[in-house]
This record gives sequence, structure tokens and C-alpha cells, in this order.
Amino acid sequence: MTIRIVLADDQPLIREGFRAILERNPDFRVVGEAADGVEAVSMTRRVRPDIVLMDIRMPGLDGIAAAGQICSDPALSACRVIIVTTFEIDEYVYAALRAGASGFLLKSLEPDELRRAVAVVAAGEALLAPSVTRRLIEQFAGRPGRSPGYGHKLGFLTDREREVVGLVGTGLSNAEIASRLGISPTTAKTHVSRAMLKLDARDRAQLVVFAYDSGLVAAPGP
Repeated sequence: MTIRIVLADDQPLIREGFRAILERNPDFRVVGEAADGVEAVSMTRRVRPDIVLMDIRMPGLDGIAAAGQICSDPALSACRVIIVTTFEIDEYVYAALRAGASGFLLKSLEPDELRRAVAVVAAGEALLAPSVTRRLIEQFAGRPGRSPGYGHKLGFLTDREREVVGLVGTGLSNAEIASRLGISPTTAKTHVSRAMLKLDARDRAQLVVFAYDSGLVAAPGP
């Protein structure tokens, strides 16, 4: 199956480099390019890609705002946004995840890592390794801007599902959750999947956001 990709970056050389790298995989096809956030949203609505590789810092509408528009559009529910950033942890990453992005990449990554990342997100997984999740938590958890409306959604979850989502929020993988709770990895994965369905979460990254914004997981102390 061909994975259709839109590239959104204000630097033509970056877009050209990503296109060259991605299209070395015969299953990838770049179907559009955008030089700013407004164009990225318009292009995505027009060509309906599977993946948008989105730079953060672009003129006009930035990548976070553009990701928010794409991820909140019901007509684009099958589209996944990957934020591309210069820094592994910067002030924009948590906001990008709250906007609905499925993860983020460094511009300095290796070509094979880029192709693998696109394939992972296109398959429906979050591009958010547990180690990266932990760093995000340390850097951004407890910042102002929690969504008060998230609290009532806790009632959608069973006690076990709340427990599992809390552990996802602390950066544990399914295998680590299974070990912690004394259940099988398959059962842990099932609980994660059911919680995502009940919370209308696009992927695992959104469960991390929910865990903190709902108060399921407390911010680390000083």
C-alpha cells in the first residue's frame, strides 16, 4: 500500500531532501509540499495524505496551529501529523502533542530513521518512545493550560483502564505496564486500545496528554 505524504517546511532544501529520502522507498509518495502553515492545511484538505511532516517554525500560521487545524478536522481523521523540530525537547513539543500530533522527529535524524518513522505512524502507532515520553514529562508536565473538560472523561474508563492510562502517562511501554500490573502484554495493549477508543484519542501520544491534563498523573515535584 502506498503511503501518501505532504511536506510542510519553509525551507525548499529541507523539503527537497525529505522528498529524496522518502521516495527511495517505493511505498512512499510525496503528494504535496507547503511553505507555510496555511498552505499546509489547504494542501492537506485537498490531497488527503496519510502523513504530514510538519515544521514548527513557519511564517504566518505556525506548525502547531496548522497541526491543530488538521487534527481537529473530522474529514482528516485518517491523516497523521509528525512534527519536525530542531531540538529534541523544546518549548513547542508538548503544545504540538496537545494539538493532536502523533509524535516528533529531529531534522538531524538519519535517512533510515525518517523512513521507519513515517511507516510507524502510518501504521497507527505514536512516534513517542518511552524514553522520550519521560523527558517530555519532566520538562512539560504540570505547565499551565490543563484542560478542565478532560476530568469528566475519566468516568468513561474502568478502574483498570484509568490505571493503565496513568502508566502510559509516566512513559511506560506496554511490556512495562504488563510487568507492573502482572498481566500479559497483549492484555495491556487491549486496555490501551480500549482507553484510546473511549477517549477518542488518535494515538498513544494523546493518552500521555490526557493523563496529565485530566490529573490522572501528577506533575513531578521539584
